[in-house]
Amino acid sequence: MRVNPIVLSLLLPALASAFSFQPATRANCVDVSEGAQRDVFTMADWANQCGVQKAEGFEITSFDGQDFFAATQANLAAGSPVLFVPNEMIFSASKSAQEFGNALQEAEYQLANGKCAEKIPLFRIFIKILVEYEKGEQSPWYPYLNSLPRTYYNGAAMTYACFDVLPPYAAWLAMVERINSVNFQKAAKVVPVLSEQIKNDVDTLKWAYNVATTRAMELNGEKVLAPMADMFNHGTETEVEVGLDEGGNVMVYATKDIPTGSPLRVSLGDPTNPSPLFARYGFLDDSSPATFCKAMHLREEMQQLGYDFSELLFYKETGDISPAVYDVFLYSVLKQDPNTQQGFYQAVVNRDENTKNQYHQHYFAYTLDALKKHVGDTLQELDTLSSKARTYDPNTHPRVPVILAHNQFVKETFLKVKDNLERM
Repeated sequence: MRVNPIVLSLLLPALASAFSFQPATRANCVDVSEGAQRDVFTMADWANQCGVQKAEGFEITSFDGQDFFAATQANLAAGSPVLFVPNEMIFSASKSAQEFGNALQEAEYQLANGKCAEKIPLFRIFIKILVEYEKGEQSPWYPYLNSLPRTYYNGAAMTYACFDVLPPYAAWLAMVERINSVNFQKAAKVVPVLSEQIKNDVDTLKWAYNVATTRAMELNGEKVLAPMADMFNHGTETEVEVGLDEGGNVMVYATKDIPTGSPLRVSLGDPTNPSPLFARYGFLDDSSPATFCKAMHLREEMQQLGYDFSELLFYKETGDISPAVYDVFLYSVLKQDPNTQQGFYQAVVNRDENTKNQYHQHYFAYTLDALKKHVGDTLQELDTLSSKARTYDPNTHPRVPVILAHNQFVKETFLKVKDNLERM
């Protein structure tokens, strides 16, 4: 695949004028209000003109005119190329650092000092989005920006009323996203390439953060935002894989034989636990086989045993409980006897399964009681939270439906677990 020369004529002038442009009037900027319509098909024509190359049958489609996604109307063979996006079209953290140079130094220091150093690559893309937004129709990326969603359902877009009707784990994840968004807004205030108007426009800053966090990808250690390559929906089962070649171009290949009429999906995160995806992207992956056991009150015990959220799972279809859950609950039970707790701790961290199982057998009744109480309390809490959510007006709280769906997913999983515990 070769890059169309028109890319250079369209895009390179924007790089040269990054520090000299005059911000466009608001009439010429993308309308980022939640009711604004996405213009995806103009973007698709623009992408073709800029050198994007697609496999035969590749298309962008939608069921509702709001959510657009990639699909194929032709058979695709495993290993065959699906999409090519030239480097010149792509926003990347490294290119933003080069383009803006010292203009980002103070903001990045502020983020690092606020324990957000790992977010700096994403912040660089966030700034690039805002710079191109301010150019309005003068930006070569205007058709792309005008194709992006305006309404988001993730944690950064939620209100405190939303957090009030989420269970603790999901609420914590969603709040982290909101805090990250606020930190980006604060850091943007010291970036000289942005106008004072944009620095104080909270709605646009939130929109740019949501674009960056939901559409940027980590490829070969580089944070990139590639038009058209961001149109692949998430799937527990995936059909394509996205990569970055030596020239900085984004390449998408089929990971298996794909029949005509199929969606083209990638993995956006851990498919075994839908809550992190829900908090970051704002959708519920109800095909997830499991969910975190919601034992937020045992986070300290989890950390001491070396476990993370992805290991403490309840399984939706079977009601099974992962071994790490039993370990954490027993470890908590044994805190009343520090010597016994320490012995169990050593068995866990040393991966001494025989000794660990002896502890589990001897103290199983106590572990079972603790699990039953946790599951029962969580089910009561979910009912209370969902009842409160149903009192909200969806017109003023548009994220209520996805919150209710998330809570119902968790409830159904916990009911399966409860049935299993009652039979033990």
